Amino acid sequence: MKKLMSALVAGTALTLSMQATTAQAMEELTVGYFLEWPMPFLAAKADGSYDEALGMKVNWVSFETGTAMSAAMASGDVQISVSQGLPPFVVATSGGQDLQLVDVAVSYAENQGCAVRKDLEITKDSAGELAGKKVAVPLGTAAHYSFIRQMDHFGVPLDSLQIVDMPPPEGGNALAQGAVDFACGYGGGWATMREHGDVLLTGAEKQEIGILVFDVTSVPAAFAAENGDTLAKFLKVTADANSAWNDGKSDEMLAVIAEQSGMDLEAARSAIGTMSFPTIEEQLSEAWLGGTAAGFMKGVADVFVEAGSIDSALDSYEGALNIEPLKAAQGM
Repeated sequence: MKKLMSALVAGTALTLSMQATTAQAMEELTVGYFLEWPMPFLAAKADGSYDEALGMKVNWVSFETGTAMSAAMASGDVQISVSQGLPPFVVATSGGQDLQLVDVAVSYAENQGCAVRKDLEITKDSAGELAGKKVAVPLGTAAHYSFIRQMDHFGVPLDSLQIVDMPPPEGGNALAQGAVDFACGYGGGWATMREHGDVLLTGAEKQEIGILVFDVTSVPAAFAAENGDTLAKFLKVTADANSAWNDGKSDEMLAVIAEQSGMDLEAARSAIGTMSFPTIEEQLSEAWLGGTAAGFMKGVADVFVEAGSIDSALDSYEGALNIEPLKAAQGM
């Protein structure tokens, strides 16, 4: 696992000199996001709000993992990643990639986790029996961090497990087919895992042992420095979409979100019902970016180092946090 994680870090730490987007030359913007991950910003994507507010064409490209988002930002193919998991963001910055966290996209403790094949009849009360089992985990993601913390909580040594790197959709299918004993993931893959497996810990139970689960909007630092106004406008559109959802949760808006995420209406309703979208004011508070975020990132990195997944952590992650565009969006 450490060898594969090192390769992921190396892939995301490609030279940023390949990034050609500048404030003067920018005519189009490319944004990364996830399918099967229903969020309010998708309604704004659908109605052209981003294009209108930014005064340029916004191209959207979907990814299956946050590590792939990091690689795309390193190559200059993507300028903004929406809802990148915090752990893959931390993995990339720990490996030397100059990324910045610019907002909290979503909190979703219930929409991610690990599930054990039903016929094994292993629950949280007998989790020690997981030792020696085969598990599908998308390495370097929020699900990977949660998996490490859960195994530590249950006293299951990582080196006792056969860990297979799989994106959540593949992990869910592998669990359904009996190819793995348990699987960890999020989104549509997590729905498949819950259907064919028993959930180890609920979202509330994970939070009780200090496993916070949230995604961020991330950008290359050079892009933020050169395109601060564009980034602020982007975050403002996102915040407005979140407010519209938080205030109404209308079926009309949900239908658009479901279509844009590639999900049927009821699946999208179930998934988004486990998510929360903090306001700009909440994000800038002590509870999030105004206080605890940098320290929490350090904690995530230290867990990966201790697990042997990455070689080292930064001394501080303050430099990977940039709240100025969000403050500018607040004033718009």
